[in-house]
Amino acid sequence: MTDATTPTLDPPGSAEIPADLREAFDAYERAIVANDLDALDAFFAPGSDTLRGDPAGLLVGHEAISGFRSLRGGVPPRDITEVHYRPLSAASGGAGADVALLMSVSRFRGGGRGLQTQVWQRIDGRWLITAAHVAPRTPPLDRSIWRSVGDPFLQGAWEGALEGLTVAVKDLFAIAGFRIGAGNPTFLEEARPEKVTAPAVADLLRAGASLRGIARTDEFAYSIAGDNVHYGTPPNGAVVGALPGGSSSGPASAVAAGHADIGLATDTAGSIRVPASYQGLWGLRTTHDLVPRQGMLPLAQSFDTIGWLTRDGDTLQRVADWCLSYDGSSTTENVYGASGDDLPWRFLVPEEILACVEPPTREAFSKLLAALAASDDPPPFRAVHTGDLDAAFTAFRTVQGAEAWRNNGDWLGAHPGAVGPAVAERFDIASRVTAADEAAAREDLPPIAAHLAELVDGAVLIFPTVPGPAPQRTADVEAVRAATLRMTAPAAIAGLPSISVPLLTVDGAPVGLCLVSRAGTDIALVRLARRLAALVDGAPR
Repeated sequence: MTDATTPTLDPPGSAEIPADLREAFDAYERAIVANDLDALDAFFAPGSDTLRGDPAGLLVGHEAISGFRSLRGGVPPRDITEVHYRPLSAASGGAGADVALLMSVSRFRGGGRGLQTQVWQRIDGRWLITAAHVAPRTPPLDRSIWRSVGDPFLQGAWEGALEGLTVAVKDLFAIAGFRIGAGNPTFLEEARPEKVTAPAVADLLRAGASLRGIARTDEFAYSIAGDNVHYGTPPNGAVVGALPGGSSSGPASAVAAGHADIGLATDTAGSIRVPASYQGLWGLRTTHDLVPRQGMLPLAQSFDTIGWLTRDGDTLQRVADWCLSYDGSSTTENVYGASGDDLPWRFLVPEEILACVEPPTREAFSKLLAALAASDDPPPFRAVHTGDLDAAFTAFRTVQGAEAWRNNGDWLGAHPGAVGPAVAERFDIASRVTAADEAAAREDLPPIAAHLAELVDGAVLIFPTVPGPAPQRTADVEAVRAATLRMTAPAAIAGLPSISVPLLTVDGAPVGLCLVSRAGTDIALVRLARRLAALVDGAPR
């Protein structure tokens, strides 16, 4: 077996690699194996034109490539078994050309093969990589997305309204015979297999959908970033190197990557809407208590809600029509009705929420409203006030924290160090919420909810789902997190249905457009969102 730092000689028929290029290639390979970040950075050409691609997508510019590499970690042990060289500079031709293509085959000591394609250029006397594409060995599954997966993992009915669709189930729902893991390996190890499948899962199976697998979640669903210190961060299917959004990161990434058609998820403070916005998906947070929560591990029962993520509005409509009607889950119809009437074609722009939005996203939103106003079916828009978002978020966070600690405090106390630092800090804050704090916060919630309910009684709120595109995984996200929660918390406080639709684009990345309507109009809200999306597609730009 060839040592990884000493690649094989060129295969028969390959042009002879210039000695200094071969030396640079060997040194680069040694840096890869050693995960020497400084050396790797130095081998990639500086500037904004350098490219690196892999199955997850394309990184453009030295800075983006460097940021990705700092989070990736080293590659598994491997040996280079072939190196093919082709000169690319027609002017200088042959050996000594200043631009060259190298393709190398790697054999991993743990099994499997990979392929690396690199364009090297002599710049100021040094060979540097200006473009690279990596085809790694085929993984059995992406463990950052999936806890368990199959084809199918669990077969649904052979016919029905959702026949042929596949579902990624967030790791908070009971599936008979399997454990709930809640994004934490210690919790998973101690959990008992569930005896009954959660109604939210059973509804989808009964309609003909099949489970593709159990998808990851942020620990105990207490985050909106999408990272997990135990299993890794699921990839963002729309923006390479960006956060996927949480806590429904696993289902969202599975849907964005085409691994599943539907993500069954939860939303307490934005855990469906945020990943939907970050990854260019449709995401519906349903009216509070509209979908039965039996068999779902709670975070904060006053706000926990079930919903779905899809790649298109048609699929989301099929799911909502089934799960929220007599034909699907009868419990929902008895309470709220079928949402058969259309919602009013009137929209309200909440000024306080819009103030949380980053300037480029606000500009994209304003352009969208202008395009809609100039369309053949222009809806009226009116600015409104939602009230003090800081006060609303403080009350929300206090009640959420008190409930989260009641649900999980005993387990956390018995398992010190079992959760990641960010989640541990969140639970530590939650543990210090006093009974008086909680009681005062609960008194503040009803007026906030009543005001939101009054606003949407005859119109629909419209605003960007989040402040801006998904942050890079290397970014400091605390300020973004604070602004995001101020935008997502009001609908959670009022228990209102809220949908994120991928209708905005900022710097090439998706940002959701959020619509909020009155309680029980979930099916009609999806219809309205699809009507709006169709109008946007046909609107002048």
